[in-house]
Amino acid sequence: MSGKQNRKSISESQAEDQLLDRTLRPLSFKEFIGQEKIKNNLKVMIEAAGKRKEPLEHILIYGPSGLGKTTLAHIISKEYRGNIKITSGAALEKVGDIAAILTNLQDGDVFFIDEVHRLNKLVEEILYPAMDNFKLDIIIGKGPSAKTIQINLPRFTLISATTRIALLSSPFRSRFGVNYRLDFYNSEDVEKIIERSSKILNINVEAKARGLLAKASRSTPRIANKLLKRSRDLAQVKGEKIITPEIVDETLKMLDIDELGLEATDRKILQIIIENFNGGPVGIKTIAASIAEEEETIEDVFEPFLMQIGLLARTPKGRIATRLAFEHLKFKYQREIV
Repeated sequence: MSGKQNRKSISESQAEDQLLDRTLRPLSFKEFIGQEKIKNNLKVMIEAAGKRKEPLEHILIYGPSGLGKTTLAHIISKEYRGNIKITSGAALEKVGDIAAILTNLQDGDVFFIDEVHRLNKLVEEILYPAMDNFKLDIIIGKGPSAKTIQINLPRFTLISATTRIALLSSPFRSRFGVNYRLDFYNSEDVEKIIERSSKILNINVEAKARGLLAKASRSTPRIANKLLKRSRDLAQVKGEKIITPEIVDETLKMLDIDELGLEATDRKILQIIIENFNGGPVGIKTIAASIAEEEETIEDVFEPFLMQIGLLARTPKGRIATRLAFEHLKFKYQREIV
C-alpha cells in the first residue's frame, strides 16, 4: 500500500470514528445513562425556566474527560429548545472573537465553551457583563480618546466545561448559577452504556464480554465505546457475529490495556514510583521527567483514574503508589507508606 493510500485509509478511519461517536451520543436525558442527581436538577431548572419564560442560569460542568460534559450541553440545549453555538477556550484568542459570537446569538440560545480554563483572560473579562446583564462593552480607540460602547445582547445561557476547574478565576466561577461535577461511572452504568451502543452498532455482545469491557473502560463512557468499537473491528475481521470474552481479551492485549483498564503509561507511572522511589512520595515534576510526559497530561488524563481505583495517592510530599499498586504490578510490598 502506498503512503498516500495509507494516509487516506487512516483519515477515513478517523472520520468514521467521529461519525460513530456522534451516532452513539445520547440525545435526551432519558438516553443519558448515569449522573442521576445532575440530570434531575437540570430537568427542574429547564422546566422552571420554561414556565417563567426566562433563560437558563449559566452552567459550569467539570470533571475528567470522556464523562459526558459536551453531551450534557447538547441535551440541555435540545430540552430547552434553543440553538447551541459551540467553541473552545483556546479558539477565543481575541475580544473580537467572543464579540462576533455573542452578537449573533438569539434569545434562548446556548453558548457552549469547552475547555474554558484555556480562555484568554481579556476575553474572560468581556464575558463578565455579558453573563451578568447581557451587555457587551467594547472599547474603541486608544488613550485619552478611547470610548466605550455598550451593546445589548440576547438573553442567552453560557454553558462551560472544563477538566481543570481550579484554573478558573474566582470572579468567573461565581458568575455561574450552578456548578456540576461529573463523577466516574459505576460498572453497572457502563455496562448499560455498552449495551445501548452495541444495539446502535447492530452487534451482539455476550454478557460476560460486556463486563470485561466495562471493567477495562476506566469508568468512562467514551473509553467504553472506543473499546466496543475496536472489539467489533476484531470480531468482524475474524468473521464472528458476536463479541465474546475471548474477542475482548484479544482486543485489550492488542491495545496494551490490562484487565483494570490501565494503559502502558499508567503502568509506567506506577513502576517509576515503585522501582525508582520505593513507592514514593515523589513530586509530579520528577515523574513527568522520568517518563517524558507533560505534567498537565499526567494530572488530567492518568492520575484521576489511578486515584479513583486506589492505586495512587496524593500527599503534601508527593505521589505515592499504594499497596494495591504493588500487588497489581506484582511487586513485593515492603513497608507501610504514610
